[in-house]
Formats: sequence, C-alpha cells, structure tokens
Amino acid sequence: MNRVKSPLFPNTIKEVIYQPNAFTCVQDGQIHLEPDEESYRAAFDALLGIDPTGGCLFYYNPETATSRWMRHRRSTHVVTIGNHIFMK
Repeated sequence: MNRVKSPLFPNTIKEVIYQPNAFTCVQDGQIHLEPDEESYRAAFDALLGIDPTGGCLFYYNPETATSRWMRHRRSTHVVTIGNHIFMK
C-alpha cells in the first residue's frame, strides 16, 4: 500500500505487484501459492491502513536475497519483521 501511495510507483495494487522485477515471488511463481491465515490477516490489515513498517517502500530477506542492489541502497533500515528488513 505504501508503494501505491508513493509517486515513485504505479497507482494501483495490481500494477505495483506486477511491476517488472519488483517482487521475486511474482517472478518465481510463489504468488500463486495458497495463502495462509496470517497472510490474509496481514493483507486485511494493510487495506485498513495498518502499517507496521512505518511507511517503508522496500524490503528484503538477507538470508535468501540473491540480488545485492538492496544492500547497497542509501535507504534507512526502519524495522525488521520476521526475516525481512524494511527500509525507506
């Protein structure tokens, strides 16, 4: 939702999700996996405006990320949620 609100990204949820090379889960097909209850809750919270990231636009999992570009961004590490680092 933060990306939809940002002028740096497309204006709809679908366009943000399917923006070329934006999310590896889209590229590798994981987006088609059956979501669990926690995933539904997180999506519903996001639609309600609940944002545990404080407005972050970027995230990555340092244990599994294969792209190094995120580690070299001049972004501020805001919060870690689970295995993911969220940045502005």
